[in-house]
Amino acid sequence: MRHVASWFIIVAAILSSSLSVSAQSRPARRAATRPATKPVLPPAPSGVVIQQDVSFLDSDRVERLDLYLPADRAPGVRSPAVVMIHGGGWVGGDKAAAREFNVGTTLARAGYVCASVNYQLQEGDRWPTNLLDCKNGVRFLRANAERLDVDPKRIGVMGGSAGGHLALMVAYTSGVEGLEPKSPYPEQASDVRCVVDLYGITNVLTRRKTDAEGNAVGEPNNRTALFQATADEDPALWKLASPVYHVSSKSPPTLILHGTADATVNREQATELAAVLKEHGVEHQLMMIDGVGHTFDLERWRGKPLPQDLRPIVLDFFAKHLGQ
Repeated sequence: MRHVASWFIIVAAILSSSLSVSAQSRPARRAATRPATKPVLPPAPSGVVIQQDVSFLDSDRVERLDLYLPADRAPGVRSPAVVMIHGGGWVGGDKAAAREFNVGTTLARAGYVCASVNYQLQEGDRWPTNLLDCKNGVRFLRANAERLDVDPKRIGVMGGSAGGHLALMVAYTSGVEGLEPKSPYPEQASDVRCVVDLYGITNVLTRRKTDAEGNAVGEPNNRTALFQATADEDPALWKLASPVYHVSSKSPPTLILHGTADATVNREQATELAAVLKEHGVEHQLMMIDGVGHTFDLERWRGKPLPQDLRPIVLDFFAKHLGQ
């Protein structure tokens, strides 16, 4: 019996070691990184009503949106609306982050309805579900236009970083086969009148790493968190997911805001998009903000005021293309 017991101990040790080596050799799976606890929005400022965690996708989905509504609108007044898309490298972030609160309250106080949306982050089902979710944010506004007093003909989209990429894709891929959601609003359109891009990725094929000052270095990235295939393995997929390749003469007016010192998304992403828009005769404005890096909102970067308050610029752009 002693020999049998020893034999079992040896076998168990071998199995344990084998499992440990196997686990170490497997590539780590990148998990979606929503906050462990639901973000709590600050109190709504004067003139703004906030509705948090509104369901807008199919019943089996957990992602929600936050609504920022102008307070005390006159009865029967239909407001223009904007869908706001958060950043986070396509793998994290949240609709209730500080930048989204800054944008949502700015828009609502100016008379716009703003829907700040969450979208699919999970690896393996990230693309194109994340884009379809953002388009469903637009469709949600149209489907609920009467209840929310929204003008369904005056809807724009805006996003920061990965959200900027998705906002551009929403704006430029209306009607593209395979990039339109089938539910839960099949009767609604997802086209928008205009788009604001805050330091978004415009071409995943040409995106490059940068030094600390935002200068592009090295070769273009061959991997992206957006999907698992490398650029060498599936260049057509990378092209499909790049906004610049969907620009046409019918693309909506575009405002591009990017910091010259951006060390996360190289500034050439902004200038490349502007060049493509110019080539196709699309109305656009490119504003490079000197000395500023990634993740700024409309007023601040890293807790300090921007060289120029962006609220009037963004509001003027929306007023021109959506009205007030």
